[in-house]
Amino acid sequence: MNSRRTKIIVDIFMTVFLILSFVRWDGVGGAIYHFVVGCLCAFFFSFHVFIHRKWIRATTMSCFTGKLKKALRGKYIINMLLLVVWGISIIAGFFGIAPFFSDMDNISGFGRLHGITARVGLVLLVIHVIQHIPQIKSYLGIGKRGAK
Repeated sequence: MNSRRTKIIVDIFMTVFLILSFVRWDGVGGAIYHFVVGCLCAFFFSFHVFIHRKWIRATTMSCFTGKLKKALRGKYIINMLLLVVWGISIIAGFFGIAPFFSDMDNISGFGRLHGITARVGLVLLVIHVIQHIPQIKSYLGIGKRGAK
């Protein structure tokens, strides 16, 4: 289950559904689209966290015992911020969907919270991807040229 191929597939689907979740259409049809795509994104996000649970647990323990290597500190902080921000965004998204299916003209506080955390999460995700460029290159088979 924790194979490199599984991780790559989950990351690809998570990325695709995240991008699709930022595509907006008006009306109830657009809300249904966003809800379905968001649920799929949340599923792959949860699966991603599940796959990396041992790393999360070990790194958290290292952090609390003061043994976290400096090189990992930045990645760990961004990862934990992503976990919190996307978690809030997902939960707020579920609570914020009600106005789309009722006669309410204004967006709920949960809808606003969902929108804000989604955008903050997107910024954190860009930082996360930049931090993992060497690993991404390795997954794609892009390595050091001429090294044998």
